[in-house]
Amino acid sequence: MNTQGAPTPHSQFSTLDSPLIRPGYKQTEVGEIPSDWDLVPFSEFVDFQNGINAGKEAYGQGFRFANVLEIITNSHLNAESVPGRIQISDSAAKRYALEPGDYLFNRTSEIPEEVGLASVYMGTERVVFGGFVIRGRPRDLRLRRIYAGYGLRSPLVRKQIVSKGQGAIRSNIGQTDLRDVLVLIPKDSEQEAIAGALGDADALIESLKALIAKKRQIKQGAMQELLTGNTRLPGFTGEWETSQLGEIASIQRGASPRPIDSPIWFNTESQVGWVRISDVTSAGMYLSQTTQHLSPLGIKHSRPVGRGSLIMSICATVGRPIITAIDTCIHDGFVVFDSLRVNREFLYYVLGSIENDWSRHGQTGSQMNLNTGLISRTEVPVAPTPDEQEAIAAVLSDMDAEIATLEAKLAKARQIKQGMMQELLTGKTRLVESGKLIVESEGNTKETAR
Repeated sequence: MNTQGAPTPHSQFSTLDSPLIRPGYKQTEVGEIPSDWDLVPFSEFVDFQNGINAGKEAYGQGFRFANVLEIITNSHLNAESVPGRIQISDSAAKRYALEPGDYLFNRTSEIPEEVGLASVYMGTERVVFGGFVIRGRPRDLRLRRIYAGYGLRSPLVRKQIVSKGQGAIRSNIGQTDLRDVLVLIPKDSEQEAIAGALGDADALIESLKALIAKKRQIKQGAMQELLTGNTRLPGFTGEWETSQLGEIASIQRGASPRPIDSPIWFNTESQVGWVRISDVTSAGMYLSQTTQHLSPLGIKHSRPVGRGSLIMSICATVGRPIITAIDTCIHDGFVVFDSLRVNREFLYYVLGSIENDWSRHGQTGSQMNLNTGLISRTEVPVAPTPDEQEAIAAVLSDMDAEIATLEAKLAKARQIKQGMMQELLTGKTRLVESGKLIVESEGNTKETAR
């Protein structure tokens, strides 16, 4: 293995000649790396094998069965994270069984960035792996198991694997491609330190995810109680009523210019948005931006809705309500609730509480859709006074704000972890154990107590 000087022929990287190498670093075909780290291909220490293919009748029972989704979503895989089952012979199960420390690679994906994503099996229960997965069985422990779960997803490894992915519709990776992938291998003590740091980041992420799930569950319970009148806020009395949506709002369907994909309807400089389903599903209570904007001619052939309008999707992803915070237009996959005779935010939460019910009543074709007649006839509970409606909406809005704050913290924690992986797994920032923990990065070295 050439670790100094010019790039080797199999390198996927271009390296600029650098006359100045930092002390403690060396120049390689992948760039500057710590001088005490090794750079080796998988072929030196890993044996690969494709997973088992079976007929549809084999799925649903039997041995736990790890497939693509589990590999993509878990850097470290336990048996409890594998819900799938497959019924195969004991001899086949033995051949395709995972052992603790095995590497698993996603062999194929319609998303090029996901091909070759890796996971390390940490469990002891028998789990077999599927045909869309490649198992890598290490011959030695030069990559420590916990560290490997991170190291196999390092920027260096990901860049090589993604560049090797082939296929017009799906990106695919094979054993031959994986054997040539170069891996950075720190000393054992530094692997442990890196794994510990990234493990702490993962622990924070998991705790935030669990807290968000708990808060969402609490909010769901509050909606079931407050939006039905089963639980009343202090100071409110009176009988709740059941009203049809058509009795408390004027419901109008959007309009779409035809042909829908003609460029004459759109203008990137326009201040008037055009709501798409993806805009709604990626937003919260308020719609503040759209991916497309309409030209004056497009506006003329669609249905304008002003700021502060309550709209709801009625096609594909049905029943998703949102309040517009911008001037926009809606196509015929949405309805707008005008002339409201109830509090707008209260109705938003009422619609949200019945979102999952629409699929039982919607018309099906190539995709689920609703019509204005069905929506107008739908009955919902209504609090007797505007004050109570507003108070209920305020309680639920506060819960949403708390969840949004936690989601922002989660996004930040993930961003920080990604930055840590970029620094630690490439050696740009060092964690070296030598009596004290040394944190070393470009132009900065400091000692911290163990």
